[in-house]
Amino acid sequence: MNRDGRWILAPALAGLILPQAAGAQGIDDAVNAAFAEATGWFVSLIFANIPGTGVPWIVMWLVVAAAIMTVYFGFIQLRMAGHAVAIVRGRYADPRDPGEVSHFQALATALSGTVGLGNIAGVAVAIGIGGPGATFWMIVAGLLGMATKFTECTLGVKYRNEYADGTVSGGPMYYLTKGFAERGVPGGRVLAVAFAVFCVLGAFGGGNMFQVNQAHQQIAGVVGAYPGWVTGLIFAGVVFAVIVGGLQSIARVTSRVVPFMGIVYVGTALVILIIHSDQILWAAGQIIEGAFTGLGVAGGMVGALIQGFRRAAFSNEAGVGSAAIAHSAVKTKEPISEGFVALLEPFIDTVVICTMTALVIIITGQLLIDAETGLYVLTEGGRIATLGDTEGVGLTSAAFGEAIWWFPYILVLAVVLFAFSTMISWSYYGLKAWTYLFGEGARQELAFKLLFCAFVVIGAAASLDPVIDFSDAAIFAMAVVNIIGLYVLMPIVRDELNRYLGKLNSGEIRRVW
Repeated sequence: MNRDGRWILAPALAGLILPQAAGAQGIDDAVNAAFAEATGWFVSLIFANIPGTGVPWIVMWLVVAAAIMTVYFGFIQLRMAGHAVAIVRGRYADPRDPGEVSHFQALATALSGTVGLGNIAGVAVAIGIGGPGATFWMIVAGLLGMATKFTECTLGVKYRNEYADGTVSGGPMYYLTKGFAERGVPGGRVLAVAFAVFCVLGAFGGGNMFQVNQAHQQIAGVVGAYPGWVTGLIFAGVVFAVIVGGLQSIARVTSRVVPFMGIVYVGTALVILIIHSDQILWAAGQIIEGAFTGLGVAGGMVGALIQGFRRAAFSNEAGVGSAAIAHSAVKTKEPISEGFVALLEPFIDTVVICTMTALVIIITGQLLIDAETGLYVLTEGGRIATLGDTEGVGLTSAAFGEAIWWFPYILVLAVVLFAFSTMISWSYYGLKAWTYLFGEGARQELAFKLLFCAFVVIGAAASLDPVIDFSDAAIFAMAVVNIIGLYVLMPIVRDELNRYLGKLNSGEIRRVW
């Protein structure tokens, strides 16, 4: 997920933004102090470590749920991956089905909310702490998370609201309410409201303010320092121009931006791996050895496992429930079909893109073992760097620049595109949560969109760390609520799966080309 690298790097990023004026500094400090005092307990609760370990309990909450759903659905991510690709390619599409966007557009919209800064910066920090072995556990957690995405996105389509004008609204808010009522389980409405509140808060902060803040820092690092509100106004204008057109406008943009930024980033990584092809087997050996031994890792296997699981959980958002909002708008009469499409997300985000980043960092020599301590150290731009003075993005930039000198400039473009795509996706997530709370209608939607764009300017111009911390905590609080719902509603998904497979095997569901 895009802002996930920021949570791990919070101490390193604190104070990063230089105030534009003394008055602004005073306001920032006042807001920081007041907000931290009021919400610090909530942030500490969500990100607290399990006693005696270095792993936040929210990470295990996500990973354990993913493992349970993987077993419950018979390793669905392995059995139906090929069918999922066929659906994305449109081989089972019917344009007459209810919904707003195609399977591919729904996937692109959801991916744009997860692929981003965490794939660039967060991976660097994960292997800096956990060593190359963290990559192995990151892949494992990503593969398990495919089952969680399958479950929540199937439910999102099954319980969505379809309106006369062809628009739809879906996501955890609706399946918590309708699904719990269908099964006769109380408390669904309460959980749905809690989820919607957390989603709105998360959209304003982690899905908005942090994104534009980091984009401004990357741009200013290339062109020179200038006021953040300038970046904020530009982003706000572009974002508003996209989101005012609704989901179909967002889908059209993300279906172009996501493949482009993915091809640029992964393509560059592939070029570097080809240049260093003689070291790929060595790097793979480092990853496997580091996953099961104490090779240069504080805490050995446990340290690598914690960092890998943490990176995957915070990157692909499996279990958070946000992706179910985007996938709910797909054109289909078969809810399970979109569950198959959704399970591809963690694979693309974590198994492919995060692994590419890790391999490049390892192969280009940005990760070394300190001769005295036996621990890994980072070499950002040729100098020894500790986790306290590297932002992760700089480390990744140095790794790519080692082989291709001009890549740091491409990285700026990637960061801007990642930030932009995340913002427009999270604007839709926040909007659907907002309208669930305050009702559907043009006025309610416009009010949210204007407020969202106002936060774009604020996020670029100010450093409100406790506000962002709280919004990050709100996003993972969404997972607490959502996964409770998934446990209750898993049998419904299993029934949908069996019904769909029966129709597929009987020939009732056929390819259209």
